[in-house]
Amino acid sequence: MKPITHQVPYHAQWESPELVPGILAGTALAVDDPLWARSGAADQEEYEYWSWRLCGVACLRMALDYWWGISPPAVRLAEECLAAGAYVRHPDGRLDGLIHVPFAAYVTGRWGLSAEAVAPLPTERIRAELADGRLVMLSVHPSIRTLDPDPPRPGGHLVLAVGASDGELLIHNPSGFPDGSQSFAPVPWSALPRYYADRGIVLGGPDTPG
Repeated sequence: MKPITHQVPYHAQWESPELVPGILAGTALAVDDPLWARSGAADQEEYEYWSWRLCGVACLRMALDYWWGISPPAVRLAEECLAAGAYVRHPDGRLDGLIHVPFAAYVTGRWGLSAEAVAPLPTERIRAELADGRLVMLSVHPSIRTLDPDPPRPGGHLVLAVGASDGELLIHNPSGFPDGSQSFAPVPWSALPRYYADRGIVLGGPDTPG
């Protein structure tokens, strides 16, 4: 296939992308992120709660920035997703989601993008959607950031597919590391099945062919 790269702006699920390695390693705390207020959270504790759960929202922010030139505050988007049923918050603080079907309906109704929850979503379709000008949110294991040779299971985290070639997929990873696994991070097609849960959300812009 002809190589494809959509020039999508990158957004991490934490406001300071350079802090991601430390936050994930436990050597830094999300509540200490100096840019936390940009998220729209009411306080640092609310930011800390949501920041670990914002991978899908970060993907949406990237898509909105790409097609509409806007990147609404992450926690405000999360609250809208909660109201739309794309998250379910339990009294003990547990959060279910991101739930793909109501999220896709929210994206279409609220932001005027086409959005389709697809399962199964084979790699051939991912390539075709990217070739047609769309972006694809993929459910993968978080260890895709280091290309871990033995992840415990597929799925559990959302990344945004922004490009492809015969040999590899390019992703924007909301919890990637700034050493090269955050934006336009290459994932060999041969390695993708280790992480990929065979489901995702196909996003199209206002001028994307139907």
